[in-house]
Amino acid sequence: MPKSTGRPDIATVLVTILLAGPVLAGLAGTILPAFGYLPVLGYRTFSIEPFRALFNMPGIQISILLSFGTGLVASILSLAIVLLFTAGWSGTRTFARLTRFLSPLLSVPHAAAAIGLAFLIAPSGFLVRLLSPWATGWTRPPDLLILNDQAGIAMTLGLVAKEVPFLFLMTLAALNRPHIRDFYKSGTSLGYGRMSTFIKVILPQIYPLIHLPMLAVIAYATSVVDVAQLLGPTTPPPLAPRLIGWMNDPDLSKRLMASAGALLQLFISGVSLIVYLLLERGVTLWLKSRFESGHRRRQDAAARQAGLWAMSIVVALMTVSIVLLVVWTTAKSWWFPAVLPQRWSLARMMDSFGTGGPALLATLLLAISAAGIATALTLWVLEGRGFHKKPRHGWLNTYIFLPLLLPQISFLFGLQTLFLVADLSGTMEAVLLAHLIFVFPYAFLALSDPWNRLDPQYAKAAASIGASRARIFWQVQLPLLLRPVLVTFAVAAAVSVGQYLPTLMIGAGRVVTVTTESVALASGGNRQVAALYALLQLVIPLSGFVLAALLPSLVFRNRAAMRLER
Repeated sequence: MPKSTGRPDIATVLVTILLAGPVLAGLAGTILPAFGYLPVLGYRTFSIEPFRALFNMPGIQISILLSFGTGLVASILSLAIVLLFTAGWSGTRTFARLTRFLSPLLSVPHAAAAIGLAFLIAPSGFLVRLLSPWATGWTRPPDLLILNDQAGIAMTLGLVAKEVPFLFLMTLAALNRPHIRDFYKSGTSLGYGRMSTFIKVILPQIYPLIHLPMLAVIAYATSVVDVAQLLGPTTPPPLAPRLIGWMNDPDLSKRLMASAGALLQLFISGVSLIVYLLLERGVTLWLKSRFESGHRRRQDAAARQAGLWAMSIVVALMTVSIVLLVVWTTAKSWWFPAVLPQRWSLARMMDSFGTGGPALLATLLLAISAAGIATALTLWVLEGRGFHKKPRHGWLNTYIFLPLLLPQISFLFGLQTLFLVADLSGTMEAVLLAHLIFVFPYAFLALSDPWNRLDPQYAKAAASIGASRARIFWQVQLPLLLRPVLVTFAVAAAVSVGQYLPTLMIGAGRVVTVTTESVALASGGNRQVAALYALLQLVIPLSGFVLAALLPSLVFRNRAAMRLER
């Protein structure tokens, strides 16, 4: 194989352009209108008037605080639940059992999770029905502001329920390192409890691997739109949903104010990241002082139980929410306070399938195309970097995480304007490109670790007998990584299905998916149709994960070693 050179390979250059190009161009297209320059609408002079109009909007300070507070609290709480549970139960049967439940939950899009959670905790939701009227005395839904509460508690809960599975799987991947079990044994032999061993020995090794995913979670949670529209406050809402309203306002001058708001959203997310990094630094210094004390802290039963209960509640909330989506799609009449529907029917579901056919087809087409392109690009980059002996970590990681570390709304405004100028807005091609910006980073994260752990001796042995580079890839490396490649495709498809904001803005209302339809329908009064569209969001990614599990078993049915989980 050739020696490593300082020149980037073609695949790396292409991926850099794909990720950094639209993001930087979108930021430029947001910054200029934010300062009053938008020649398309006749604004050709720079000014700070858009910022004046923005800060004069009623309730803007509350919107800022809601975006900052709910996003940061939900992210930190999600990480705390994951680390507490992992510290107390890693390596046990309980840990393995809950892992089987949490892994499929990653495929649940944010909008579907929020709709299911709304069906669960609403004043007329399933939890109230379970207790009424025998425990509460309520024969009609109580007048309680549970959903869309002013403090954003329901929104925070929805974000936690969805981010915990993601951070947990990132932690699982980080734990897939040699000698982890030996560290636990060493800690026990020295008199440390299970949680002390994890915090003092294992966490410092794995935390750098989940640091960037955690920052991505904060950036997303502080600028989320779909969950905020479904569960967040409305008078006023958080900043991101307000920006969407201003961008779609018939008064075109409000687009300048919306662009200024997008920069403000970028600032809020940036401040949130800085606050988290300062907290991270403070906790690190505090733990360092505790490490030096040598205190064993063998009694950790209470902390372990707290971690187990917290994780179990998240799993239960998500599982019941998904079950409620299924129940609502088949309920013809379900009046309060009945626990189960009085009448069942599949007729409306069949009608909805007919009317929702175009949205379902568009969703499938975008998901398959985005997942296929992202997986192929990832394989191309990894194979090229391995062939040229490029370092595993470097500046490429910065570009990979760039779309995840910036609020979507901060550069999608500018990207939308650029597509409008290029007459591409509202086309499937433009929406596909927008999806790829967010799908590729997840595909790279999912596949890079299995690829790096692939034994290079297989490729060397094939090269030693004269096999070409292409033949080594297609006949040696790809078959060995068939299961991770299919899982990567499923993850990428799930991410594409869940893309609400890029579809809404770049699609300009002409590209409709089940995600955009479910969010729109959830605000209406027809729960059955809203549940059906939310369920379709689940079915598509789940089908991908099922195929990723079954196909390798069929392909390798005559090869026992290849059927084993590696």
